[in-house]
Amino acid sequence: MEDSVDVVLTWVDDSWPGYMGELTQFHGDPRDLNPNRTRDNLGLLRYGLRSLEEYLPNLRRVYLLTKRPQVPDWLDTGREDVVVVHHDEVIAPEYLPTFNSFCIVSHLHLLPGLGERVIYLEDDMMLASLRAGPDCFDAEGRPFSFVEKGSLPSWADVDREKDSPWNLALAHTAEVLDARHGERDWKRLHHGPLPFLRDEYAEVMDCYDTEIAATRAERFRSGACVAPEVLFTLDMMARGAQMTAPEMRPPMQGYASIENFWLVTVAQLKWLDWRKPKTLCLNDSFGDHPNPRVERLVLGWLAQRFPKKSRFEL
Repeated sequence: MEDSVDVVLTWVDDSWPGYMGELTQFHGDPRDLNPNRTRDNLGLLRYGLRSLEEYLPNLRRVYLLTKRPQVPDWLDTGREDVVVVHHDEVIAPEYLPTFNSFCIVSHLHLLPGLGERVIYLEDDMMLASLRAGPDCFDAEGRPFSFVEKGSLPSWADVDREKDSPWNLALAHTAEVLDARHGERDWKRLHHGPLPFLRDEYAEVMDCYDTEIAATRAERFRSGACVAPEVLFTLDMMARGAQMTAPEMRPPMQGYASIENFWLVTVAQLKWLDWRKPKTLCLNDSFGDHPNPRVERLVLGWLAQRFPKKSRFEL
C-alpha cells in the first residue's frame, strides 16, 4: 500500500498590502472583521512546515492554498514538493474575493495534482510526534474521524445576532445532517488534523451540492454556511464509511488558546509540554490588540520546539 501523504495548509496574512481594505469593503457585519481569523503575527505557518519536516517522513507534497498574490517571502516555491495554489485557481470567479474559510475548505479536493491520501491542517496547527501522521489512518490506510465528547449546537442553542459565525454554521451543519440522516447527537470535531481520501471528500461535497453552493456564495462565515470539514467527517461516520479514532495515548489533539493574559498562556504552553500530544494547535484569541509580552513568549516557545529550518524555507 502506498503510504505517502499530501498535506494541505490554508493561510492568509491580513498585513498584506490591500487585504484589509478589500475585507473592509465587502464586510457587512462587525463579526466579519474578527482579526483572529486573518492575523499572522506569530508566523505559525513556518513552524507548521518545520513540524512536517521533523515528524512526517512520508510527506509527498505540501499545498498552500491562499489568496492571490500572497506567498510567504521565506517559502521556497521552486521546490517540486511545494505547491502554492491561489484561490482563483480553484474557486469560481463569482465567489471571489472570499474571506470565508468554509468556502475555501470546500475546494480542497480540487487542488491540481493532489494525491489520494491527504491531511488538512489549518495554519495554526503543527505535528508534534512521528506517530501523528500514521495515527490519522488505520491499517488499511483509511482515515480516522477525530471527534470530541461535545455536540454540535442546534439553532435553539445559539443566538443568531451574537454568536460567532462558526457556531452558527455548526448549527446549520447539524440541521443539514439531520435532514439527510435523521436527528442524531452530532459530535464536534477536534482542533487538529483532518485526514481524508480525495475522492471521498469530492463525493461528499457533490452529495451536498446545494448546501455547498450556498456556502460558497457567502463572502464571510455565516449561519447560511455549512462547515465542510465537519459535514464530511460526520456524513462519512453516519454512513459507516469512516470510524472514530481509537482512544490514543498520548492524545492526538493538543489545543491551546493564546490569550493576552501572560500567566494563562504560560500555563497552557506548560500543559502542552506535560501532556505531549501528537499535534499542536495554537489558536489566536488575542482579540484586537495582541499583548507583545505574550507574543514574545509564544515565539520563544516555538523556536525551542522547532529550532531547525525546514527544507521549505529559503
